Amino acid sequence: MSEPTMTPEEFRETTARITDSVRRVIDGKEHAIRSALVVLLAEGHLLVEDVPGVGKTMLARALAASIDADVRRIQFTPDLLPGDVTGVSVFSPANRVFEFTPGAVFANVVIADEINRSSPKTQSALLEAMEERQVSVDGRTHPLPDPFLVIATQNPLEMDGTYALPEAQLDRFMMRMSMGYPDAEAEQLMLRQRDTHNPLADVRPVVTLDGVARLIDFAHRVHVAPPVEAYAVALAQATRTHPDLQLGASPRATLQLVRAAKAWAALQGREFVIPDDLSGLARAVFGHRLIPTRHAAASRRSGDPVPRIIDQIVQHVPVPVAGG
Repeated sequence: MSEPTMTPEEFRETTARITDSVRRVIDGKEHAIRSALVVLLAEGHLLVEDVPGVGKTMLARALAASIDADVRRIQFTPDLLPGDVTGVSVFSPANRVFEFTPGAVFANVVIADEINRSSPKTQSALLEAMEERQVSVDGRTHPLPDPFLVIATQNPLEMDGTYALPEAQLDRFMMRMSMGYPDAEAEQLMLRQRDTHNPLADVRPVVTLDGVARLIDFAHRVHVAPPVEAYAVALAQATRTHPDLQLGASPRATLQLVRAAKAWAALQGREFVIPDDLSGLARAVFGHRLIPTRHAAASRRSGDPVPRIIDQIVQHVPVPVAGG
């Protein structure tokens, strides 16, 4: 193994600069900022789901603006076409050949705003890009920039003009989170600070693209002991046999849970993953992938039954003990 390209002190200082930069725009949402940073370090993709007006797009734009990288925003609408996302081949009369014109997905950070307002066909244009970091058009494959991160926002399905994301699309997202409403103090601060000025206009990059690559490399090097790996697998397998679930977590979900846990551990100043990292991230990583049975969905008394089911699984799966 090659020598690490970043020291723990450099990692801590750089991630702190990114966090402080985003915090200037997003008030009182530390969990949201930290989740977005985890996904960035773990080379995943983030789905932010909540009602309009709580700062979903603002979070994505603030994180993107804090990185000195190519950023594109795609406003998903009912008339958006797959070619608008991936790109198209256009005939060039001068050269008498078809030339590829890259779509909006060709960027380091892609903000897919209100992704569930487009048809499933257009949503699916992101499948290959998010999993393989490439786009295939007319039989030719075009690699995407590295690093590559998709931050998608969506409104609850109950709202008018929305489409459900296909299961294959949901499985590409490492984590799903909800912003939630700000507390009274944060909302009052927002009124004072944003009356005549948008703080997003003041955000400047605090880390280069090379710096992001070094952060990712540092997080990848976090150690995961075999018993902790087995615990991650046990959590995933428990979702596949739970009587209230008709679709459990995929192997991709297991892999992304471990990657997210490594990034989380690095942000906590540790060089190794502990079981609490996995169980603490289980809701965010597994929640959007699990589908309850009709009986569980029909008998729910207070909202989505999936978080409760995940909590049950975490409570019942044996936790590895150090030295055991």
